[in-house]
Amino acid sequence: MSSSAPGPGAPGAVCARCGATADGVPATWLCSVENGTRQYFCERCARDHIRAIESRLDSSWW
Repeated sequence: MSSSAPGPGAPGAVCARCGATADGVPATWLCSVENGTRQYFCERCARDHIRAIESRLDSSWW
């Protein structure tokens, strides 16, 4: 699953894990570059998978 990659002035971000949306990119969201693609993860998904994230596992593993 891929998410939108908002640039400057873009309307929002989409969580690559659960599909949650937000206006802009909140400071509490995680940004990850996997296989050359920028992905955003909401605060809830980032908290649920923090150990996998800290282990630098690609999101496909979690």
